[in-house]
Amino acid sequence: MVDVFIGIGSNIEPQKNILKSQELLRSSFPSIEFSGIFESEAVGFSGDSFLNLVARFSSKDIDLTEQKRSTDKQLLLLIKKIKMIEHKLGRKKEGKKFNARSIDIDILLFGDLVTNSPVELPRGEILENAYVLWPLSELAP
Repeated sequence: MVDVFIGIGSNIEPQKNILKSQELLRSSFPSIEFSGIFESEAVGFSGDSFLNLVARFSSKDIDLTEQKRSTDKQLLLLIKKIKMIEHKLGRKKEGKKFNARSIDIDILLFGDLVTNSPVELPRGEILENAYVLWPLSELAP
């Protein structure tokens, strides 16, 4: 059992989408706790400002029916749950990396796992963007 940290951001109806994402995440991950919400300018494109926050929960929340899953399987299940939440909130998977988003949820840390597949962990933007590092530091000083 390890701590998992995810970054959450929105710049399309951000108040509504952040609140709804918190509700959906709370129903999927009972131990979840959230940082404060921070506003930041859009990065990589011209657009409305984002609201960003970070959440922490226990890896035991990923699959409550079977606690003996490997970290790899837990990570894949987590990615699937996150994609489902993004889809419920109207996230459009477009080719552009930098664009407006109803919701964006990224796995930042999964315990001390270091990998590049299926996602980069730890996520590189932790040390590059204050909108990630600042809320992360509230939960893990």
